[in-house]
Amino acid sequence: MGQEVSINADRLVDACGDASFEAGISIATRLEPLAGDGAPVKPAIYEGGTYQHDVRWHGVGTERHRVNVVVIDNVPSQANRIEAALRQGRSLLGLPELVLDLQGLPNLPVHLARAISSFSFPHRNADAYLRDSALDGVEFTKTELGRAIFRATADDPAPLLSWLPQALLFGFWQSHLGKKGPQSKLARSWVSEIVGYDPATTETKIAGVKGDPLNLSIDDALEYDEQNLLSWSAGDGKKTGKSKSKDSLAEIGHGQVLMSGATPAGVSFREIEQQSSLSFAGLRRINLPAEGRALLAAVGLAGHVFAFGRSMSLRSGCELRPVQPRWQWRGDGSDSDMVALTGESAAELVARCAERARSVGLDLDGWGREPLVLVPGKQLDTVIRKSYPDFEGL
Repeated sequence: MGQEVSINADRLVDACGDASFEAGISIATRLEPLAGDGAPVKPAIYEGGTYQHDVRWHGVGTERHRVNVVVIDNVPSQANRIEAALRQGRSLLGLPELVLDLQGLPNLPVHLARAISSFSFPHRNADAYLRDSALDGVEFTKTELGRAIFRATADDPAPLLSWLPQALLFGFWQSHLGKKGPQSKLARSWVSEIVGYDPATTETKIAGVKGDPLNLSIDDALEYDEQNLLSWSAGDGKKTGKSKSKDSLAEIGHGQVLMSGATPAGVSFREIEQQSSLSFAGLRRINLPAEGRALLAAVGLAGHVFAFGRSMSLRSGCELRPVQPRWQWRGDGSDSDMVALTGESAAELVARCAERARSVGLDLDGWGREPLVLVPGKQLDTVIRKSYPDFEGL
């Protein structure tokens, strides 16, 4: 191991240059459940009520051994969490943002967002919401900016650096323009996941009962509109179980209901670790000057600090806090421990890298300004309104 190093803009620019042999940065962090080591936490659950299982090597050197693991938070989910953190820190970092404004739609349920940010588009720059939006009354894909964004590639990335830098960092696939349209792809340069080693068991299921203070009978039938449970009426007989319109009080929230036990419970692990890496080799695939690639690296590091540099709540039953983070600079055949960034130093790093990018003529038009506001295009407006027609309720 080399001596401990500090990260700065100059070092990042050098590492991202075409002639560089530097490999990247890795961050390994032991995580502890809020209730203490060994306390159960809830991994992500996938179709069929299953966890993401794997078997991996764990340990150091000759002490490595195979161990059963469960992926608590996978790579795409971790990227989404960093993007959410970047949006929260957007003003501090000066990041660009596109916003699809939905406030003109009258009947959206209150739990739905009134705006969709470019930091939360499911497919980033390749997203259908962006494709089907409009800017100043013009279909976005027919505007100069829209055409540039949807035509962007790793060889022509300037529009994304200016407006959606997260797409260059976390990758994209332009797959929503039709078979004859652009099919540009870019692999992610930032990879992160949270893994639980040696689960005590993954067979425990949640069991219980939903109570009812009056213990109303769920044997009698009723009639209701599943689109609006504010209006319902008691039926004239016993439930049949064959029709949604004639079913029991349990369907509208009354009566005692036994939980089937089909949902997996939290899992107790011997150890939980987050493994994150930033690939300089990946960034060097992007046709930008080293200063532009360094800016992307700085954004990723800042996003990691903002999202995971403190205690985190991944989902119900999964509260974790970082313990013993280890930052390492992966060099040309040798590694060095790094001084971990703080929120303040990460923001300063982004600012310095942005200055370096501008100094070599890179266009950061979307940076340091208010979000660019879009609205749903005609077709998108129509389908949203059809999905949420007039609701005469709460």
